[in-house]
Amino acid sequence: MSMTEYDIVIVGSGLGGLTAAVILAKEGKKVCVLEKNNQFGGNLQTFSRSKKIFDTGVHYIGGLSEGQNLHRCFSYLGIMDKLNLEKMPEVFDYVRFGNEGVDYPLAQGYANFVEQLSTYFPQERPAIVQYIVDIQEVCRAFPLYNLEEQTGQAYDHPFLGISVSTYFEQLTANSTLRSVLAGANFLYAGDAYKTPFYVHALTINSYIQSAYRCINGGSQISKQLVRVLRSLGGVALRHQEVVRYHSRDGRIQQVETRDGSRYVADLFISNVEPQTTLKQLDQELFRSVYYNRIQSLPLTVSSFSAHFVLKVGTFPFVGSNIYYHEDKEKLWNLPAYEQKEWPVMYMLSMTEDKSRPGYADTLTCLSVMRFDEVKAWEQSRNTVIKEAARGEGYAEFKKARINRILNKLAVRWPELPSTIVDAYASTPLSYRDYIGTTEGNLYGPEKDVNEMMRSRISPKTKVPNLFFVGQSVGMHGVLGVTIGAVATCMEILGRTYLLDKIKNETHG
Repeated sequence: MSMTEYDIVIVGSGLGGLTAAVILAKEGKKVCVLEKNNQFGGNLQTFSRSKKIFDTGVHYIGGLSEGQNLHRCFSYLGIMDKLNLEKMPEVFDYVRFGNEGVDYPLAQGYANFVEQLSTYFPQERPAIVQYIVDIQEVCRAFPLYNLEEQTGQAYDHPFLGISVSTYFEQLTANSTLRSVLAGANFLYAGDAYKTPFYVHALTINSYIQSAYRCINGGSQISKQLVRVLRSLGGVALRHQEVVRYHSRDGRIQQVETRDGSRYVADLFISNVEPQTTLKQLDQELFRSVYYNRIQSLPLTVSSFSAHFVLKVGTFPFVGSNIYYHEDKEKLWNLPAYEQKEWPVMYMLSMTEDKSRPGYADTLTCLSVMRFDEVKAWEQSRNTVIKEAARGEGYAEFKKARINRILNKLAVRWPELPSTIVDAYASTPLSYRDYIGTTEGNLYGPEKDVNEMMRSRISPKTKVPNLFFVGQSVGMHGVLGVTIGAVATCMEILGRTYLLDKIKNETHG
């Protein structure tokens, strides 16, 4: 049995874990990151099919222009100037409903956002202006979102206690405008009367500030973070699945991996879901009420992704994402679809063929999917390092669902089916096995405006040397998880100390 000692062991190499690893390694800590998969990065992972690169979960990123919050974080981490990025078109998202034939624009820049959308809703211009004012005010109510220290009363903005739907009902009586503004709610799997409006504001605001794509996939972010970590003397190991935390005298002493290796440290950070982590700990470390609360938290829905490789020079490239909803009312609770009607919504994104500019070479189309649709195969596990066939029934399921998506896309683009060379699919089982989330959920536990404290998970646990990081803590998404990692490290290094260092190094 091998045993190695570190200052800090981080379990899981998602964006949160790698960000925390680099921050702590910059402070001279001896850091080790343990990853169960063949690829680092969690939701940043990419995969290759037919010599084309597809993203697992990162299709565009906000807040990356100079001086903005994610740009400052990535600059501090030492990766900003290493990323291969392209700014998206002026309109980063279009929202479309049924057979209306109208593409409503969501544009970069606050003033531009108002101008573009007001063209379609001239009488609603004051409401659109108010919306822009409100989302910025809500973001200011979360100082850490802007890399500022909390002062005075925390989270006291009146909009922090209302749901997405309640906010929009107060904003305007125009139901179409309400639906357009909430049209990208796939980004947070919104439930009209549960999801707090602040989740919408924190998610959408960064894209209005600026929207970028990663050329050749989001995995470059994790690769650069691992490179920086190793340059600082840190260690990142693949194929090391942690199965058990060993404790003594109320503190974690070491973690054990599936192959029997053990890693000793002074401090441990879990980038794995808290639900899973708690099951790997000695139960006496936590009060049963805490354990039961975490285990019983409702989770966000999962996704089905169809990935298409296209014939060269056959399908025009659209640089914006397209959100389609069959019904304006159903978009307010995405998981509540009828199986026979699926998909009632989709998000479509494309990559441009660099050898034939103006034409797409791949399409990715995502729609929400509940785990119960793939429950028949839930006992199977299939990854690159541990392959296992799920059987013909599963293959037929994926093929049928790809065809359903293709049929939906063909309503708008009748020529699309004839341009497809290959088609692949990812299901909730794929997300579960590769990303490690329970039932393949997209964004961790649901945030419920009716039970704000119950659905909150702190980065600091009752075990003095165990911390959480990742999308279950704070916000999800590239920006949310990065800021969350800063919050976790603030608990370890000191709140003002770390923020001051980030500000000083990035001249923010």
